Amino acid sequence: MSARYEVAPARVYWELTRACDLACRHCRATAQPRRGPDELDTAACEHVLRQLATATPIVKPHVVLTGGDPLKRDDLVHLVRYGTGLGLGMSVAPSATPSVTREVVAALKSAGVEAMSLSLDGSTPALHDAVRQVFGCFGWTLTAAQRIVAAGIPLQINTLVTAATEGDLEDLARLVAKLGAARWSLFFLVSVGRGRALRPIEPGACETTLRWVARHAAAWPFTVTTTEAPHYRRIVVQQMRDAGVSAEDIRRSPIARGFGIRDGNGIMFIAANGDVSPSGFLPLVAGNVRENNPTQIYRESLLFRRLRDGAALQGRCGVCDYRGLCGGSRARAWAATGDYMGEDPLCAWAPAAVEM
Repeated sequence: MSARYEVAPARVYWELTRACDLACRHCRATAQPRRGPDELDTAACEHVLRQLATATPIVKPHVVLTGGDPLKRDDLVHLVRYGTGLGLGMSVAPSATPSVTREVVAALKSAGVEAMSLSLDGSTPALHDAVRQVFGCFGWTLTAAQRIVAAGIPLQINTLVTAATEGDLEDLARLVAKLGAARWSLFFLVSVGRGRALRPIEPGACETTLRWVARHAAAWPFTVTTTEAPHYRRIVVQQMRDAGVSAEDIRRSPIARGFGIRDGNGIMFIAANGDVSPSGFLPLVAGNVRENNPTQIYRESLLFRRLRDGAALQGRCGVCDYRGLCGGSRARAWAATGDYMGEDPLCAWAPAAVEM
């Protein structure tokens, strides 16, 4: 049940700008109030989209336009329409501010956006606004969510999981369901950017949380995914095996679509200045789209090729029977030790080779 994405990434996360009106405590991008002078212009963005659209004749990458706040760019709707016209799946991850108007949502819908995502890090205004550091952000988020759902655009809710937010997840799940979200993505903190100041969840608590999610996922009216916690797949597979589900049925299950995807293996990140990295949380630069085709960078750079090599994983990840479908968070390994092929310190699983 392993997967290597050699030819092209499955998902491209593209930071169109670092400009944002929020000051989130965990911001990977260390966002700023104004757009930077080194951002790619519209013509350069169109060129990159054309290159991504011709990456493979079979399956085109899905592109997520993010930031900062991509709504800070006045060409956002145009870029969504342009990418859609090339046959790319296009999603948008705006900041939850008053800029997410009905008119903007309608324009993105008309341009062909496939999904939109919003961050919701607390079930109450006090909890959420403490993370976002802007009073009123909780209300803006609920209003934006209602507008997106009303427009018929699938909504993804992103939730940061830290020691401070862990205890609120049950209430958040109820709120996500009430909002009509299609997907709930749990982002497990990686200590980069402003996130270095926050306290991550402990490995044992992470295991408990992921097992709680796996037990309840089938009953929730939305799909659940994790970011930087690929060992959720191991937990789901273990629970399915314990329930008597066959290996073939596991391979056919919806979660199997994510098997193997991790930083650099199925994932590529493009920064506002064109730098290409394995993910936004693993800010090692393999090239720049101003100079090279992003697909070539993904296929040919030593950094990406090594990240796709499961045999090069170190520590517990290197001897784990689940490394093919999981592989651990490469970003967290790098943030913790400086070795992006090291073991993921958030995973509590002890492989048999280690136990012996």
